[in-house]
Amino acid sequence: GPDWAIRPNQIFALSLPFPLVEGERARRVLSVIDEHLLTPRGLRSLAPSDPAYCARYAGGPWERDSAYHQGTVWGWLIGPYITALCRCHGRVGRQRGRALLDGFVAHLNEAGLGTVSEIFDAEPPFAPRGCIAQAWSVAELLRAGVEDVYGKGGEDDV
Repeated sequence: GPDWAIRPNQIFALSLPFPLVEGERARRVLSVIDEHLLTPRGLRSLAPSDPAYCARYAGGPWERDSAYHQGTVWGWLIGPYITALCRCHGRVGRQRGRALLDGFVAHLNEAGLGTVSEIFDAEPPFAPRGCIAQAWSVAELLRAGVEDVYGKGGEDDV
């Protein structure tokens, strides 16, 4: 049957180079992501309202593997989120995107010096977990900053 779980996969329908969803429908999708998945460190892999949600990436290998796709925050997903935010909300989206990027500055001294962690716990204080220096987390922050927030991208509203 249908899977009604709220997961971050939907962000790709808004952030691909040729978006699959635009206009008011894109803004509604983004609002669901804002309400259920967005954290200061990225997007949760599952909404907290889901019975399978796991807020902390902790314990032995089985517990950690179980949590990885059941709530753990993936930092790299902030990049596609910022792309979608800029497309859906233009200048206001770029301002919000800048604030999200600025929020990662403190993390640069938190786990691996000058880099971004792979994952984070899904609830405050959003403790860094997994690899302390994850290339795709760093790359997506840089890409979103250059292409969407500080660069020429995101000029038009959807």
